[in-house]
Amino acid sequence: MPYALQVPHAGGPDVFERVEVDRPVPGPGQLLVRVAAAGVNFIETYQRSGVYQVSYPLVPGSEGAGTVEEVGPDVTRFSVGDRVATAEGSGSYADFMVLDADKALRVPDGVSDEVAGAIPLQGMTAHYLINNSYRVQPGDTVLTYAGAGGVGQLLIQLLKLRGATVFTTTSTPDKAELARAAGADHVLAYDEVPDRVRELTDGRGVEVVYDGIGKDTFEGSLDALRTRGTLVLFGGASGQVPPFDLQQLNAHGSLTVTRPKLADFLLDAEERTWRSSELFGLVADGTLNVAIGERFALEDAGAAHRALESRATTGKVILVPGGTTDRG
Repeated sequence: MPYALQVPHAGGPDVFERVEVDRPVPGPGQLLVRVAAAGVNFIETYQRSGVYQVSYPLVPGSEGAGTVEEVGPDVTRFSVGDRVATAEGSGSYADFMVLDADKALRVPDGVSDEVAGAIPLQGMTAHYLINNSYRVQPGDTVLTYAGAGGVGQLLIQLLKLRGATVFTTTSTPDKAELARAAGADHVLAYDEVPDRVRELTDGRGVEVVYDGIGKDTFEGSLDALRTRGTLVLFGGASGQVPPFDLQQLNAHGSLTVTRPKLADFLLDAEERTWRSSELFGLVADGTLNVAIGERFALEDAGAAHRALESRATTGKVILVPGGTTDRG
């Protein structure tokens, strides 16, 4: 019998239960995927703990990769045996998941199952940030936070490929080394923003700030921008930014602020294919490194959540059905 990791009710990381489930059956336009790796993301800790309202029992997981075991009626783009990944699935903390075929990403040779399960959400987030929320040009100066994290390391690499000068922040010397290894030009402590950014840009500031931290960094992000700069607020790891006076944007130099989310940049299969094929292509040819910080066996999902919530992890945390836990 296949297994899934289930949250029976809201609770801490120990609430997970390993349960036997029936093998799912794909419906029209769907794929049955044998999961090889599932990405672990903060939203699942909020769902598990009750911060976000969800229906229980719940099998978490929107991100994963594996092999197509069965195709439902009306599926034409995929066949049994194809390798696929997604950032828009459900129930990936399991041996099998059912996935809408139009939300499946084709995984090419040269990209491992674990990397395919680790990159969709963070990778496509980094892709839309630098291509659409603010299109980075060669020579731009950019600030992004948490340079040792999963999104941070990918963003730094993609920004350097675009020809940008990259500022980032980390909280420890070890994390600073990871950010530098990814290509960051300037690695700062959080409390050095915006003063050091201004100093290192001769008082001008940066063209764009990519801020996934939110409440604790918002004011510093505004202060780090040049006149007519852009703040892309794409997350709230420290909490949501409270309402603020839009006149501040005028006072700081005619700034632009945008608050995007990934779903609005994956509107159709064509857009998904564009983003994923560029990312997978860079991985396959060795240009882009996807840092998997920790691997956990599926049944150790609680430990994976505990590690993520401690904010001590670097890179991506994944679950591997039938695998063993590797803490780094």
